[in-house]
Amino acid sequence: MAILVKGVRWSTRPLLPVVQSWDLDPRRWVRALRRSPVKVLFPSGPAAERKPGSRQQPLKAAAEGSPHAPRVQRPPPAPLSQKPSTWEESGLRYDKALPGDRRLSTVMTIVKSRPFREKQGKILLEGRRLIADALKAGAVPKVFFFSRVEYLKELPIDKLKGVSLIKVKFEDIKDWSDLVTPQGIMGIFAKPDHVKMTFPETRLHHELPLLLICDNLRDPGNLGTILRSAAGAGCSKVLLTKGCVDAWEPKVLRAGMGAHFQVPIINNLDWELVPNYLPPETRVYVADNCGLYAQAQISEKASDHGWMCDRQLSKLHKYEEEEEEVLETGAGKGWLPELEVQSYDSDWAEAPAAIVIGGETHGVSLESLQLAEGTGGKRLLIPVMPGVDSLNSAMAASILLFEAKRQLRLRADP
Repeated sequence: MAILVKGVRWSTRPLLPVVQSWDLDPRRWVRALRRSPVKVLFPSGPAAERKPGSRQQPLKAAAEGSPHAPRVQRPPPAPLSQKPSTWEESGLRYDKALPGDRRLSTVMTIVKSRPFREKQGKILLEGRRLIADALKAGAVPKVFFFSRVEYLKELPIDKLKGVSLIKVKFEDIKDWSDLVTPQGIMGIFAKPDHVKMTFPETRLHHELPLLLICDNLRDPGNLGTILRSAAGAGCSKVLLTKGCVDAWEPKVLRAGMGAHFQVPIINNLDWELVPNYLPPETRVYVADNCGLYAQAQISEKASDHGWMCDRQLSKLHKYEEEEEEVLETGAGKGWLPELEVQSYDSDWAEAPAAIVIGGETHGVSLESLQLAEGTGGKRLLIPVMPGVDSLNSAMAASILLFEAKRQLRLRADP
């Protein structure tokens, strides 16, 4: 019985000795981790070595080794000299105006004054389109006030370096804006110089030997519209004499719709300097239906059909009164230049030509008539229906400019 029990006890013992994990040497586990990794073979392609600690590499190797898997092409590295294309890459920074910041109000107060513009040589441009046209033409920006960063991102990034960028509330821009619907961005620029500006190449190809001289134009809307017509007709230059409204006034800029950066503009000229800006052998034509000699020459044409307005007759009496005063002083006759009157649609435009447009209140000056007489020019008549007053200055300028364009093209194309 004792032997049986002893046999049973022997059978309950384990066949192999059980070794507890805490009895093993830790160095053996470390050596196990340092063993060479297992090489995995795939149906096609070379063997991919599985490195420890990386679970994505076998999948990537399998995808590259499979013939059906598309290959991922890495984009080439960008050259170091490449210009930044985004706002973040350019590293531009802007200031945010705090409550009570009066920088915008201070700048707007002085930049809207003509004496300041002439003294400091700075102008105000408003709206993304007008600012973009100015930057394209080479105008130099100084300060930008904007309400949203997205408005700046629409402008060329390389043109914004070195410019003060100030973010303000839209209500502040609305208070100082001249637009019915403000666009949320205003820029202060250095007053453009027509010599340094870059005009579109298409204008250079289609430019005509035609100039426009603005004489005593004082309405901003009319001047802006006239500049727009001059740019559309292909004028090579626009001259503004003293007495005209400033061409860089905000209202003129708004009416011009970017024409300021399409055609060279020379501002605030004395009549003595006007001939210096005219090409040699230029004939000057005056858009004026009034005057003592005009009445005598068109009596058989316009007056017979009722084409003489009250304003023309009032100006005729004014010339007669001035002539009487001159005769009383003993100066003699011939003080008023004699100019042939010709209809605007007759053949008169010869290259190069210059057209003088006067203001609606005072008309053309005596200096313009003398310049036209000295160059062999004429007085151009635009007939109107009986009972209709004289045409608007901007309308008359547009009619004469495009008529001159038509005639010059006919002469150029025999």
